[in-house]
Amino acid sequence: MSIRVALHHVTHYRYDRLVALSPQVVRLRPAPHCRTPILAYSMRIEPADHFINWQQDAFANYQARLVFPEKTREFKVTVDLIAEMAVYNPFDFFLEPSAEQFPFDYDPGLALELAPYRVKRPMTPRFAEFVASIDRTPAVTADFLVALNQRLQHEIRYLIRMEPGVQTPEETLTSAAGSCRDSGWLLVETLRQLGLAARFVSGYLLQLAPDIKSIDGPSGAEVDFTDLHAWCEVYLPGAGWIGLDPTSGLLAGEGHIPVACTPEPGSAAPISGAVDESEVEFEHTMSIERVLETPRVTKPYSEAVWADVLTMGAEVDRQLAEMDVRLTMGGEPTFVSVRDRDADEWNTDALGPTKRGYAVALMEKLRARYGANGFLHIGQGKWYPGEQLPRWAMSLYWRADGEPCWQDPSLFGDEREPGNYTAADAQRFLAHLATRLDLDTDCIQPGFEDVWYYLWRERRLPVNVDPLDARLDDELERVRLRRVFDAGLSGATGFVLPLGRERDVPHEAPKWVSGRWFFRDERMFLIPGDSPMGYRLPLDALPWVSKTDYPYQHAHDPFAPPVPLRSAAQLRLQYDGEQRTLSPAEARRAAALSSSAADLLSGMPGSGVLAFAPQTGGEQPPARGVSSKETLRTAICVEARDPKRAAGPKAETDAFGSGRTLLHVFMPPLTELDDYLDLLAAIEATAAELQMKIVLEGYPPPRDARLKVLQVTPDPGVIEVNIHPASNWDQLVDHTEYLYQSAAESYLSSEKFMTDGRHTGTGGGNHFVLGGATPADSPFLRRPDLLASLIAYWHNHPSLSYLFSGLFIGPTSQAPRVDEARNDQVYELEVAFRELQRQIDLLGGRESANLPAWMIDRSLRNILIDVTGNTHRAEFCIDKLYSPDGPTGRLGPARIARF
Repeated sequence: MSIRVALHHVTHYRYDRLVALSPQVVRLRPAPHCRTPILAYSMRIEPADHFINWQQDAFANYQARLVFPEKTREFKVTVDLIAEMAVYNPFDFFLEPSAEQFPFDYDPGLALELAPYRVKRPMTPRFAEFVASIDRTPAVTADFLVALNQRLQHEIRYLIRMEPGVQTPEETLTSAAGSCRDSGWLLVETLRQLGLAARFVSGYLLQLAPDIKSIDGPSGAEVDFTDLHAWCEVYLPGAGWIGLDPTSGLLAGEGHIPVACTPEPGSAAPISGAVDESEVEFEHTMSIERVLETPRVTKPYSEAVWADVLTMGAEVDRQLAEMDVRLTMGGEPTFVSVRDRDADEWNTDALGPTKRGYAVALMEKLRARYGANGFLHIGQGKWYPGEQLPRWAMSLYWRADGEPCWQDPSLFGDEREPGNYTAADAQRFLAHLATRLDLDTDCIQPGFEDVWYYLWRERRLPVNVDPLDARLDDELERVRLRRVFDAGLSGATGFVLPLGRERDVPHEAPKWVSGRWFFRDERMFLIPGDSPMGYRLPLDALPWVSKTDYPYQHAHDPFAPPVPLRSAAQLRLQYDGEQRTLSPAEARRAAALSSSAADLLSGMPGSGVLAFAPQTGGEQPPARGVSSKETLRTAICVEARDPKRAAGPKAETDAFGSGRTLLHVFMPPLTELDDYLDLLAAIEATAAELQMKIVLEGYPPPRDARLKVLQVTPDPGVIEVNIHPASNWDQLVDHTEYLYQSAAESYLSSEKFMTDGRHTGTGGGNHFVLGGATPADSPFLRRPDLLASLIAYWHNHPSLSYLFSGLFIGPTSQAPRVDEARNDQVYELEVAFRELQRQIDLLGGRESANLPAWMIDRSLRNILIDVTGNTHRAEFCIDKLYSPDGPTGRLGPARIARF
């Protein structure tokens, strides 16, 4: 993945009269030890009437000696060369054992050979002071040289100096400024004073504009650039001559092309020689041009190739539209940190100390582009065996019709910013929300940590162990105990409002309803754990209800025709008006809820005395043995909580600071999207009135084609982004370009490097998700034979599977081919295809409207699997195409996971 560049260098002298030139020595040919491959070189001399002899000087540098028999009015040297800018590692060397630590001494024989490069000039006061300030404590030689090189880069200001010659070290240190040749010579003299052999280097510096600009540092040249440059080389036993550039503070790389390396600067001049006395006009021009660029990670396509790709994509888009395919395409790209690729969280672990922080930064950038009028929801994601808690999932939702779901994004709490909300703030927020929903605030109840459980855990601890520093094997339990005892057992964790949507009253608009929750202990004690309190509600302790009376929630059929949602103005209008004032009883109830619950315990643990405050309100507990079908089983919760708490101990260290408490609103499960948006409008109006920032969590809105979603989730070793589907080529290009740009700005990349430097993927894949805007539009459900044809084509052309799979191949890979898992699967697949075609023919052909949507799933579900029978880990994944598990798995997409 190298770049070939053509360098053009012209040095032109014009004289005001005919002059005689003495023999001229030109040192503009790359030195023999140049590590950058020079593919072509030429030098043209004017006047043409001259003699040229190529030589090597005493230090093995190439030089051209020119003799001019006639007088001339001009002298012109034109150099052209082609260099291959293949990146190399300047630290790719080994040192002799005797030289691995500085200071060291050269062997006597080697010291004699290096004698010209170890000559020390008399010390001057400022230079002697500088040399004395250098730490001579034994250190790794490479580290010492890098530190010294960077020190000069920081202390000596670079300037362009047109005067001839080189400054002395004393002049450079006194002025703290100099050109590249001044800094280079200062480093040479310094290294010699330290006992090292060093030489002065003159050459070309080639700088190419980077494909991607740096985020937090200098990006380098804005355009491709070249100039004459000077630096230093030091001789290290075992490594040879190593280039150090004090102007940049870096080691010499592929852009440094040496032409002359000498003990003294004077013998490294590009052109030297005498001329008759005259007036001279000097011109100097240099340019660089890329003549060949091969694909590379940062620029896989040239501008011309990318233009062809865009043109072809637009043509394919046009044909898909003509054929009414209704195809949409999403993706699941994965990213890793560019700062710490070796950490466990970027290799094997799903969670880690910094992963959530990176995800928050990326989500903020994506929300600015796609979900400015949407809302951010932080809920639970995947939960795999062996993981104590479900993973988090950040979801960004916005309406497909363009109407805003949320008006003021500043009301969302930022996990990276400090917060100091309390339980009293949670109660006040929920009380105001209840009045906006026209509900009785008496229905609000505090939730407490389970006193009996934690007292039991404390009594189970050894007598010589502090509960605040319990030495338990279970890290999660250890952290939980410390946190609970630090906070105390008497304070309310948060507050709950039973909430439901009543839609069954004829001729009445749906309305929000609430009610009292009754418990045997007369207080609501949460299930012990670390999850948000909404997941820890003691629902099994609510009054008994028979199975026939239980209010089961039923998801909508994704194939049902959608109806228009209410506009944002309609939703907002009903909650923007004046609130009704609290009744005296409600005010007293609010005051009681916001006060501390310290009276819950009348004594210290072990006193055996427990005092309960009696419940108030007109409702009474249901009679024993009577099914309580009126009791609501869903609720909205508000609690002030550290955002990192629910992610587990490994995620508690670096992602955010400590002591942050944000106001979390736990959304209840709702089956209607319109109800979810209605509740959001009330929550936003409450947050705006109280000027409180909140974090939405809990249950996400129901899956609905009228609501678009973008997710950022953790996966083992990576951050995964579930990008929202694009319905045309232009959208797909925009989604891809902006996502990868945002990831780069968030210090995330989509590649890794193996120990030998070879490039590889993140390990998490970059899957394609193909489907339709709605399940009914999915081309794979409308034409079941289409997916079968695609699978067969992929099977018959293995290069499609292996072209972008990298090293992730074989039956145990993340997405094995059909013929990689089991040998008999191919025969089963052939039988399934024949049966699928038979069913299609029986039902009227592939264009028939009678083809059932479940046909493709039932035919292929037991075949498109990995060796363990998992449908999710297959090259063609159909686990969400038309799953028999329920409507949430009947979304119509097929995923190609071999990328």
